[in-house]
Amino acid sequence: MPITDVSLEEGASITHPELVDLAGCRIGAGARIGPFVQIRPGSRVGARCKVSSHSVLGPAVELGEGVFVGHGVVIGDGGGARPTQIGPGASLGSRATVLPGLVIGRGAMIGAGAVVVGDVPDFALVVGVPGRVVGDARDRRGLEPHDPAGRLDEVAAG
Repeated sequence: MPITDVSLEEGASITHPELVDLAGCRIGAGARIGPFVQIRPGSRVGARCKVSSHSVLGPAVELGEGVFVGHGVVIGDGGGARPTQIGPGASLGSRATVLPGLVIGRGAMIGAGAVVVGDVPDFALVVGVPGRVVGDARDRRGLEPHDPAGRLDEVAAG
């Protein structure tokens, strides 16, 4: 599979370069791309993101810093009037689908298999088909919100 016109920042890694289809995209510092991933032109993967195997990032998808994309996730495939934006520290469970042109807020958690059909607020917990907000990702019995970089407030401010 091809890798064409891809910008890889320092420390970014592609687990199996021969098993991805990447074109016209930017992969941020320290990001990790798994096998059988497809990333379309105009997409940007932020620093310290993880894109797991068999996932698809359609054209003009923007992943903020520290986003986790589970296995088999489809984000914004099919084009849209505006970019599909996934906020810093968000987490998308395996087989989730995010329709084109949506905004997923920082620290949001999208459950496995959810189909997101509308914008999602910061720290929302979304599940189901169609996806619906069922809680706050910070309300997890005293646990800190998912923040792999440890810098959500700093990233959001700058």
